[in-house]
Amino acid sequence: MSHLALSVEETISSKVVSPKPRQSQIVLNIDLNLPPPEEYEEEDMTQLKSPAIIPNPTLCMQVLNVHERDSTDDDIISNKRMKCIDEEEGKIDALTKSIIFLEAQRSGKLPPNNRVPWRGDSALDDGKLANKELQATGELDNVRCAIRWGTDFFLKASSRKNRLYVQVGDPDADHACWVRPEKMKTPRTVLKIDTSQPGTEIAAETAAAMASSAMVFKKVDRTYSRRLMNKAKLLFQFAKEHKGTYDGECPFYCSFSGYNDELLWAATWLYKANKRPVYLKYLTEEAISASVAEFSWDLKYAGAQVVLAELFLAGETKLINYKNHIDSFVCSNLPDSPYHQIYVSPGGFVHLRDGANTQYGTSTAMVLSVYSDLLARHNQKVTCGDKQFDSAAVMAFAKQQIDYILGKNPEGRSYMVGFGTNPPQQAHHRGASVPLSDCNKDIACGESFMHWFKKDVPNPNELTGAIVGGPDRNDKFSDKRWDSSNTEPCTYVNSLAVGVLAKLAAP
Repeated sequence: MSHLALSVEETISSKVVSPKPRQSQIVLNIDLNLPPPEEYEEEDMTQLKSPAIIPNPTLCMQVLNVHERDSTDDDIISNKRMKCIDEEEGKIDALTKSIIFLEAQRSGKLPPNNRVPWRGDSALDDGKLANKELQATGELDNVRCAIRWGTDFFLKASSRKNRLYVQVGDPDADHACWVRPEKMKTPRTVLKIDTSQPGTEIAAETAAAMASSAMVFKKVDRTYSRRLMNKAKLLFQFAKEHKGTYDGECPFYCSFSGYNDELLWAATWLYKANKRPVYLKYLTEEAISASVAEFSWDLKYAGAQVVLAELFLAGETKLINYKNHIDSFVCSNLPDSPYHQIYVSPGGFVHLRDGANTQYGTSTAMVLSVYSDLLARHNQKVTCGDKQFDSAAVMAFAKQQIDYILGKNPEGRSYMVGFGTNPPQQAHHRGASVPLSDCNKDIACGESFMHWFKKDVPNPNELTGAIVGGPDRNDKFSDKRWDSSNTEPCTYVNSLAVGVLAKLAAP
């Protein structure tokens, strides 16, 4: 789900670090000033084996240094200070915190630059059941570090051709225990896909992740970029030649949309990364696309379509169907479109399903923000029946989704932990809700929920930057840990917000 956000690292580094960010570097490697996508050199693969809104134009934010904690107290130190800042600065702060949330989800040996003081090493023995080290390490800062944390893991998990380790853990046992990840004692079962037990969705999704990440590292670590690209090619080939839906832990982690969208997703990133004719041929002759109204972790069509629309507008005329499909996505989402399909709450937020519904707000915003740039660059408009929408109209709806999350909503509250007015206090998150002072307590799984989960108090550890599940279709929100549909954060919510926030933070 996060691959649309993978390529914003150039943007983020320029927005957060540079005093004068480069306006053109937004998302999706569009104008990222990367080298031309010439053929990646082949690598010796034997080396790889081992409408109600708050009108105030300024945001009154509650700022809390995430390092200022009392590790012996269940309560967060009450050193919060109010600070009025302009909207641009607010977006930069939200961007930074959104990334910190992603860093808080790491498993394994944490790097020296860990910015989440209440997180420690966890799951250090993962993979022993398969006699394989599955832990990833990372040394780079911020987004590039976050990407490499994941891609290092993917390289190790795919070290043998036509085999990919896809999951560690037992979801039934994990859901029956409420403890810090550093104290996990539940089974760490290792699951894999191979030629006898294929999983096309996962193989293709991982190929997409590696191909898009290869573009990120091409200028800074060409050898590593080449490893990622070569592995992406092999995984895509594996996904195509050994088709089958992965149902290893369904009903927990199921693919409801099938694998055709992931195959399109992988081929899209492979073609964008190296422009090989074989991938263009697949995209124009074999790939299956569809007109859809949502983009999510399980439905990738719109993400691929917006990337391919960029290539079409740049001259790849064979890709016109993908341009038409992304236009259909826009028409299905904009409230003023005669073809509008997606429900929008009274407060102006898209609502598709209860349970982490903010994912649809951030995903819609991500796709629309990318497409708005393309429309502006090529002086294009989207035609929906008797109406036309220009770049500004498309971006306005994308921005409305992010602004809603950050506080411009009927409740007048932020849905990002540690940001803005009245942010969530009880995120549905094990590590955040168990005090550090209890880290050495040996509590049985059966008692853990009463001990920590059901306590109606703020989390002792601030899960900075986490975007929670959010309100219902009527804009009502319950900040209770046990109301997971409202308070559970997910990486696939934040990862998509990062791209849009990077653009909005630009002057």
